[in-house]
Amino acid sequence: MNKFKDKKWFIGIDISKDTFDAALIQEKIPVSFKESKFENSSKGFNSMLKWLNKNGVAAKDSLFCMEHTGTYGLALFSFLNEKNINFCVEPGLQIKRSSGMTRGKSDRVDARRIATYARSNKLRLKQFTLPSVKLLQIRQLLTYREQLVKTRTGFMNSLKSHQQYQQINHLDFVIKDIQNQIDQLSVHIEELENKIKEIIGSEKDLQKNFKLASSVKGIGFIIAAFMIVTTNNFQSFENGRKYACYAGIAPFEHSSGSSIRAKARVSHLANKRMKTLLSNGANSAKNSDPEIKNYYMRKIKEGKNHKSVINAISCKLVNRVFAVIKRQSPFVSIYQQNFA
Repeated sequence: MNKFKDKKWFIGIDISKDTFDAALIQEKIPVSFKESKFENSSKGFNSMLKWLNKNGVAAKDSLFCMEHTGTYGLALFSFLNEKNINFCVEPGLQIKRSSGMTRGKSDRVDARRIATYARSNKLRLKQFTLPSVKLLQIRQLLTYREQLVKTRTGFMNSLKSHQQYQQINHLDFVIKDIQNQIDQLSVHIEELENKIKEIIGSEKDLQKNFKLASSVKGIGFIIAAFMIVTTNNFQSFENGRKYACYAGIAPFEHSSGSSIRAKARVSHLANKRMKTLLSNGANSAKNSDPEIKNYYMRKIKEGKNHKSVINAISCKLVNRVFAVIKRQSPFVSIYQQNFA
């Protein structure tokens, strides 16, 4: 039986870095909202509970709902989890699509939409599982690695420019110093990657799912690690299609009757970093996997552009990963001439 079936109150929360907006509605009166804004801190979380009590709302009779917001919501998730309060965390795209045509955009309006979404979908929503400490550690290490990679790329681009100066002024110091910075960053990045591997290897479930995801051609170490983190070790998404929506690689048809026929396109409400990583993986798979290569060449001959085909391959990779996780066995490639 769905644990949210008997909930009487629904609290939609729109989280930002420093504050969050809360909108409260009752099961029997879905058009009457009570709203307030709080600090995104322990003090603000306790103030929210006092506000609910003041309005005659018991936490045990309530369902809190919010969007995936990266690290901004972690403190609130932990607070609600410690208080044994029911809450769910849903993809922003899913909430937006369920709202239909809407007007206006603000934190207050978004909180209302999230509350309405929770009330309308309470029978299918699931309790959010807070990521383990190890998953949070991996997330932080991946974030820091991204920062170092970005900095190293900046130095590498700068090096090319300074090498042009060197041909004229023969000054070697700047070149050597930049190269030293690049070398040091490369060492730090390698250390971070080894630490990530160490954490993954320290927990059986993480290690197994990581190896299964990595068995898919095109899914390298970084992509597999990001997928482990963004799926809460494959507990937060039911299937590959939903994860593809989250990553912004699932195209949606835009049509109406017989007169409107727009090209299918992906959503901009997505994890753009994950989309970039999967595109990189798709390009790699295109060169290393015979099935994917055959598919790519066939679609290009049909007149499809490179980006749309790579996006379709990204979806295939995601579905393959979710398939091997579901059956708990590594991916086995079966080459077919007419692969689709």
